[in-house]
Amino acid sequence: MAFRRSPGPGGSLRLLRLRRGGAQGVRVPPTSGAGAEPDDPEDRLRRFTTIWSRAVFPVTATSLTRAEVAEYLLPLARELRDALRAPAHDPAASAAAHRAGAGLVAAHCTDPEALQRSLGVVDSYLVLYCGADGGQMSEEARARCARLQHAMAAGFAQALRQRTLSEQEAIAHSALSARSAAEIALHATETRFRAVFDGAAVGIGIADLDGNVLEVNETLTRMFGGLENTVRSRNVQDWGHPEDAPHVWKLYGELVRGERDHYRVEKPYYRTDGTVLWTNLTVSLLRDAEGRPQYQLALLEDTTERRLLNLRLRYEATHDALTGLPNRTLFFERLEKALAPQDGARFGLCYLDLDGFKAINDSLGHSAGDRLLVEVADRLQSCVAAPGEMVARLGGDEFVALTTGPGTAEGVTELAHRILHQLAAPIRIEGRELTVRGSIGIVEGPAGERTPAEVLRSADITMYRAKSAGGSRFEFADAEADARAITRHGLTTALPAALERGEFFIEYQPLVHLGDGSVHGAEALVRWCHPQHGVLGPDRFIPLAEHTGLIVPLGRWVLQEAVRQARFWQTQTPYSAAGGPLRINVNLSPTQLHHPRLVADTVEVLERSGLEPGALCLELTESALIGADEDLLKPLRQLAEMGVDIALDDFGTGYSNLANLRRLPVSVLKLDRSFTRSMQQQPADPVDVKIVEGIVALAHSLELAVTVEGVETGAQAEQLRELGCDTAQGWYYARPGPPERLHALSLADAV
Repeated sequence: MAFRRSPGPGGSLRLLRLRRGGAQGVRVPPTSGAGAEPDDPEDRLRRFTTIWSRAVFPVTATSLTRAEVAEYLLPLARELRDALRAPAHDPAASAAAHRAGAGLVAAHCTDPEALQRSLGVVDSYLVLYCGADGGQMSEEARARCARLQHAMAAGFAQALRQRTLSEQEAIAHSALSARSAAEIALHATETRFRAVFDGAAVGIGIADLDGNVLEVNETLTRMFGGLENTVRSRNVQDWGHPEDAPHVWKLYGELVRGERDHYRVEKPYYRTDGTVLWTNLTVSLLRDAEGRPQYQLALLEDTTERRLLNLRLRYEATHDALTGLPNRTLFFERLEKALAPQDGARFGLCYLDLDGFKAINDSLGHSAGDRLLVEVADRLQSCVAAPGEMVARLGGDEFVALTTGPGTAEGVTELAHRILHQLAAPIRIEGRELTVRGSIGIVEGPAGERTPAEVLRSADITMYRAKSAGGSRFEFADAEADARAITRHGLTTALPAALERGEFFIEYQPLVHLGDGSVHGAEALVRWCHPQHGVLGPDRFIPLAEHTGLIVPLGRWVLQEAVRQARFWQTQTPYSAAGGPLRINVNLSPTQLHHPRLVADTVEVLERSGLEPGALCLELTESALIGADEDLLKPLRQLAEMGVDIALDDFGTGYSNLANLRRLPVSVLKLDRSFTRSMQQQPADPVDVKIVEGIVALAHSLELAVTVEGVETGAQAEQLRELGCDTAQGWYYARPGPPERLHALSLADAV
């Protein structure tokens, strides 16, 4: 092979060096002689370029691929080829080689090994692939190749030097520019800092680590009274205040020791005139370049006006606008503190409600009522001058007074006496002297056993007991009374759901003819099967239903069930032993009497069940009809005209005028058991006998039947029969029970 032997001395050695190190990793294309090489010069040039790129690519700092490096070297290789073929001693040839060396530097082939590899490739392959004589390595071609290598190395060195100088110049220029920019930035920063420092809306102060004030801005000076020298001459630690939070100076010590970089607190200061300046204080630690603490920077925001506003808003939120007394919110805060568990701590609470205050509002107007409340508040305030005492207005005409301390058992009683004594003196309003009375409920006991809500509820319940006892007095809380009131409240709230869930049922007590002892009918008595309290009688829940208005739907339900049951009895036993149909008595409450749909509902119930109106008797208490006008009696007259009987229940307890019986649409008098109780044993009280005898005679003269309640003995029944009473009911005949029992009794009478 022609290229294995170099035509000059040392040629084989250079080729071996190129293969072993000069062009590492470059594989020489195998040939079988000069005649085997391609004849196309451009193809031969590209082969040379490929060998060159493979040699320098591993030591080139570039992001190009090897193929892209080969494309970059192709123009340089073409210049080397043309320089090799140029006439001898042509300066253009050296210039071309010089440019090839510089081109390597431009391509970031700046590693010395890149030059070494490039020279090895030129030495071994330039003449072979690019020579004019087809690659024959003559002495002249070898000499030209050597001169090109020297020029190429010189171009590389010169370009590398120029690049180094350019980079150094650029670095120096950049450093100079950076220094100038830093000086400009520093000046701008100092200017901005001074502008911020002097014109800031917050006070700014700088002090050393010993607390000596070094510099303050104008805002801080104004905040402390306007005397700059007074502020500068002070030490930070001289600005203590009695209201400083306990941790303020602890945080300060940690900051100056370098244990923290900043802290923020609310802190008061004394101004030069002795007034208090409240601030939001932020203190930051300034360190030097090595991180050592150097200065402390304080930012102070004046919050004095905001604090005063907050205090004013707090006062308005916790004090009654009319009387100026603490309101419910503040009272609960104080009460909660008083009830917190503490050894030996006790409390006493007086819950006051004015008696008859609504009448004053209704008669004299709310303006007079407000003036009365203001006067009452002033008097109550004078009653709580001792430490640990306070008075508050909960709302309306309700006030509370609280006392704390170990002697509250005696102290709360004395406080209640003082309150009642202060209220005893008349209050003059709009030329009138008004006597103010109040009812007080007292709760006293050890702290930590009850919540504020429980204490206030007990006091409220106790106050109503005092009011029910006549007012202008105080009562002490009683656990059993509280429990009864709570139970009553629970029953009241449970009533609506109980009706929806079907917890009510009806028991029936027979009405018996005193003449022959036969069953005449029955009275429907509603019961409540309560999930917790068991079966409750009407005396436990009827007043509550009256108070809440639930008596209307409950009474309608009772009427429906009783009428339906009466109709069922009639289908089983059409007539009583006396020959008439079994009757059903249903109680009617005063609220139902005032309801506009009383007549319509009654008619609807009767028509749906098919019961004749004459088999229904509606019972009303005598007290419900005392002073009744014609509008109230109109629905009763309509029902009576339909054939429904109206019974006057509990007759003799309402102190009504007996002459009024003539205008009432009643057909039955139910004599109260208080008149016949003495007849249970013989001999009976002659006075009671005369009274009953007179009532029976009066009733019969008015064509009214007489029914007696509470018959419990045979002697009593016999006495009432002799006196002419028509029917009776009581335990002597049967206790109230299920409808099946009455049905059995009526069947027995029929037999």
